[in-house]
Amino acid sequence: MKTIRKLLYRDVLWSVFFVALAFLSLFFFIDFLDELARVGRRGYTLGHAGLAAALAMPGRLYELGPIAVLIGTIYAMARLAQSSEFTILRTAGLGPTRALTLLLVLGLFLGALTFCVGEYLAPWSEQRAADLKARPRGGPNLGRAGAWLKEHRVTAEGSRNYSINVETSAAGGKLQGIRIFEHDDEGRLLSRIEAETGVVSSSRNGSVWHLEGVQSTRWPAQADAALAEQTLAALDWPTTLDASLVNAAISPIGSMSTANLWRYSRHLTDQEQTSQRYELQFWKRAFYPFACIVMVALALPFAYLHARAGGISLKVFGGIMLGISFVLLNNVVGHLGLLRSWTPWMAAAVPSLVYLGLSLAAFGWLVRYR
Repeated sequence: MKTIRKLLYRDVLWSVFFVALAFLSLFFFIDFLDELARVGRRGYTLGHAGLAAALAMPGRLYELGPIAVLIGTIYAMARLAQSSEFTILRTAGLGPTRALTLLLVLGLFLGALTFCVGEYLAPWSEQRAADLKARPRGGPNLGRAGAWLKEHRVTAEGSRNYSINVETSAAGGKLQGIRIFEHDDEGRLLSRIEAETGVVSSSRNGSVWHLEGVQSTRWPAQADAALAEQTLAALDWPTTLDASLVNAAISPIGSMSTANLWRYSRHLTDQEQTSQRYELQFWKRAFYPFACIVMVALALPFAYLHARAGGISLKVFGGIMLGISFVLLNNVVGHLGLLRSWTPWMAAAVPSLVYLGLSLAAFGWLVRYR
């Protein structure tokens, strides 16, 4: 059985490797062509374009991982079936349950590898790519409205709600264009703080925003009183919003790790803000590595098809169509989940469950009737 395991794992892993390499080469060329449109603008060079395209590859690998696993495993199984090697293995005692178990163990390994790429390598590279593209224009593009955060506190004077707006961020985590609005329970505006720049640091009792170039305005409790305006060179503003939450708010959702997605979605829920988009992305990231297990299970029935039922090229084409349909279903269900307010973990699990049921049904039918 050790020899059989070595044969299957070697063929499948090499096939998956070459399929992934082919996909990455194709998408590197496409991403590089897209980046060429930026060359020559604000010091963006050809080297920057190549580096940005290269930094996008871990994210591409994470997205295309299950498809590469499916196509590579189908190719390996179809080749073994065409050369009658799989028939010999079955005659030697490789039963359907044992074959499925071997591939599922391999799927667990590929799923763990996909998780590591999506959790550590892809967020890091996408953040570096975002910083590289933002460097010529002085910071990442957060849109016209910038990034908004919310905080609720209970003080001796009563409940206070803070709305924080960050226009953009610069290198080193420095925030630019900061506005902080303080409201009471009835929604009355109490104060406003405007700062040119700010840096978030942690302390024992929470976090502190070190603001520079501060313009503070406080509205009086009496209508006939004057505004209290103050200009400060620096101001330390204590808050519960730590650096990780601020980075999550100003970072693209695709560059956030699973842990940051969970932490930020909990923060939005605690502040009574809409968090479904981030919860759905969290569950999609949590379930996505298991798609590799589904893909190897979906590829196993191709080994039980007779060689005359279609050549390797036809089976690989079928695998490509299955992979594309999985990606389409995954995206469609995600958008429908947001529109219909479905439970996030259910919307994220539906595509994998559908294709797992399809693979087991096809595998059972082929083993029993073919």
